[in-house]
Order: sequence, then structure tokens, then C-alpha cells
Amino acid sequence: MSEPAQHVLPPSWQLSEKVAVVTGGSRGIGRAIATTLAARGAKVAVNYTKNEAAAAAVVDAIKAAGGEAMAIGFDVADPAAVDAGIKAVKEAFGGLHILVNNAGISIDALLLRASLDDLHKTLAINLSGAFTCAKAAARHLLRARADGRIINISSVVGEQGNAGQSMYAASKAGLIGLTKSLARELAGRGVTVNAVTPGFIETDMTAAAIQGDAREALLKSIPLGRIGAPEEVAEAVAFLASPAAAYITGHVLRVNGGLNI
Repeated sequence: MSEPAQHVLPPSWQLSEKVAVVTGGSRGIGRAIATTLAARGAKVAVNYTKNEAAAAAVVDAIKAAGGEAMAIGFDVADPAAVDAGIKAVKEAFGGLHILVNNAGISIDALLLRASLDDLHKTLAINLSGAFTCAKAAARHLLRARADGRIINISSVVGEQGNAGQSMYAASKAGLIGLTKSLARELAGRGVTVNAVTPGFIETDMTAAAIQGDAREALLKSIPLGRIGAPEEVAEAVAFLASPAAAYITGHVLRVNGGLNI
């Protein structure tokens, strides 16, 4: 019996010799993005804040599959740490072409119970962190010109809102505005800036939060009738990072099973 034919992506979808930074890359969607970019040929810096062991496990998985990767620890809410981290990646891998702003937190509370401290923390990581990383990476991405990519991971909640998630929604909606503004600002040098808005994706966080009747009700609200996989978000990111997407900028790509159309 003959072996099944292997699916080979066209060159315009490959990322050979590209260098990518994935913030929050040690678990969930970030891990899937890091491993997918590496599978396409990119050298990947897996960012983490506290869980060095998880980031190292992602790096080990990438290397075991024949890719190149490094773990790099820095807090996206700390501008000095971000600058140092981006510089370290550039020195280790010789350049930078792709920044994926994936790091984020969600502090859920109804308005009357929400605190300004929680709002400031959410914005510092989800929105200011993406801004800070983009600023630190920009000079390197501008040198990369048409190979330069910024991809911001927003959320369906940033587009349609959700009760009890006003702080998270505000931060993710802000990411969409940041995406569109930076797309206009950097287009003159060929750098593209896009956003991906995942819907409900199967991660440790969602598995713990959505169970039983709540999960069944959620599934009924999604036209495709299922929760998405992290790899499905990662494939969207990999496409936007590739040469095939060179004429796409300022776009918001929905990966939500039809939850928000």
C-alpha cells in the first residue's frame, strides 16, 4: 500500500528564515501559534512572564520537530524589559520579522464590582503591552520592510462585548483600534498590521470556566456548533504572517465559528 500524499504548502505560505516573537507563547493559543510558525520555518522566540518551564517545553517541542526556538522572559507591561527582550531576540537570531501580540489576561467582574486597579492591570497587559512591544519591535520590522508583520490577538468580546467583561472587552477593542492605526502608520515601508479575533477556543482557561449547562448553552449560540481549537487560531496567524498576506493590512480576521458575523 502506497503512503498517503503529504500536503505541501506553497512557498508563499512558508516562513523560512523569518524570525518571530510570540508574547504569552508558553500555553494555550500562544503555544499553538509558536509551534505553527516554527513548523512553517520561522525561528521563534517564545515569550513568558513567570512560567519558564512551560516556555522551555514549547521550545523543546519545536526543536524536537526540527525547528529553531528560544525562550525569552519579559513582562509586556514593563517597557524596559520589553526593549531588552526584543534586543536579545534580535541578537540571537539576527533580525526580527514577525511580532505576535498574544499575551493577555481577563479579570471578569460586573461594573459595580469592578475596580480601577483591575482595569489598569488589564489595560497594562492587553493593550499597553501590545503597544510597547510594537514600539520596541518597530525599528526592526521597518528594516524587514515587506516581510514585517504585526499580528494582534484581540477577541470576539472586543467586537461585541460581554456582560461581566467590560474591562477585557475595552482592552481587546482598543487592540483593534491600535491595529488599524499602526497599519496606516507602517504601510509606507511595507509592514502589515492585522488582528485576529478568536471566539471561544478550547484552552485550560475555557475548559475550567465553561462546563455543564453553560457549555451546552454556549454551543447552541455558535453556528458551527463547537468550540474552536488553538491550532485554528494559529493557522490564521500563520497566514497573516506569510508572504501570501502581503497585501492585507488593517484587517480583523474572525476565527469564531460564526459567533459574531
